Amino acid sequence: MAHHRRKVGAATLVNTVISVGEGCVALYSGSLSLLVDSVHNLSDELALICLYLAFFLPGYLGRQSQRTANFLNSAGLIAVSAGLMWQAVERILHPVPVRGLIPVVAGIAAAGANGWVARLLREPARHNAAVRLAYLHNLEDVGVSFAPVAAGLPGAIAGRC
Repeated sequence: MAHHRRKVGAATLVNTVISVGEGCVALYSGSLSLLVDSVHNLSDELALICLYLAFFLPGYLGRQSQRTANFLNSAGLIAVSAGLMWQAVERILHPVPVRGLIPVVAGIAAAGANGWVARLLREPARHNAAVRLAYLHNLEDVGVSFAPVAAGLPGAIAGRC
C-alpha cells in the first residue's frame, strides 16, 4: 500500500492549491459560493493529510488515521453546510455585490483541479476503501465546483463583473 503514497501525496498538494486559491479569489470577488467551496476543500485537505499519514503509520495507527480521515471529511461537510445556511441568510438580509466573471473562471478551474485529484486517486482507490471514499468524493466535487459558475454566471451575463 505504501507504493500509492506518492499519488495520495500529489492529490493532497493539488487539493491545497484548490483550497487556498479559491479562498483568495473568494475574498477578492465577494463570492460566497467560492468561499464555501474553499472551506469544503479544506475539509477534504484534512482528510487527505490523514490518508497520506496512514501510509507511514504502522498497523493500528494507520487504520485509525484512515478512520479519522473519513470522520474529518464527514464533519467538514456538515460544518460547511451549517456555515452556508448561516451566510445565505446573511446575504439575503444584506446583499453584497459580487464580481460575476471571477467566480465563473475560478469555479471552472476548481472543477478541473478536482478532476485531477480524482484521477490521481483512481488507482490507489482500487486497493483501499478509505482512498476509494476520497476518490469518489473528489469525483463528485467536480460537479460541486460548478456551483460558483452557476452563481456567478447571471452577474457575468448582466455585465456586473
